[in-house]
Amino acid sequence: MNLVIRSYHESDKNKVIQLWKECALVVPWNDPERDIIRKQTVQPKLFLVGLMNDEIIATAMAGYDGHRGWVYYLAVLPKYQKQKIGRLIMEEAEARLLELGCPKLNIMVRSTNSEVISFYKSIGYKVEAVTSMGKRLEPDN
Repeated sequence: MNLVIRSYHESDKNKVIQLWKECALVVPWNDPERDIIRKQTVQPKLFLVGLMNDEIIATAMAGYDGHRGWVYYLAVLPKYQKQKIGRLIMEEAEARLLELGCPKLNIMVRSTNSEVISFYKSIGYKVEAVTSMGKRLEPDN
């Protein structure tokens, strides 16, 4: 496997959004273009893309707030899933967060998404007894 993982470039935008759509990560309440613009203003080097033969096949959008790290938009094109690509891009995100001094990484997965929960468990994540809460400060739609 010849996977190359690098930080996002502006020229990746359309291909990244298409990947997210193919992986069913685009939802009505999050505008992917706005999410990319927001990420480019904060720790842009933590927005990762994975390429195979110059094709974008994976992404992970990581961040560190000084207390915890987070990963969003982990995506692998369906035809490349179950080939350890998700694991590899997560390992790169974890390594970059660790370089920043991040002691713990959190992820949010919809409780109904058992396949993704199984994936994260397989790479060492545990379900924690917490309630995730949110409040939208700026609407995307």
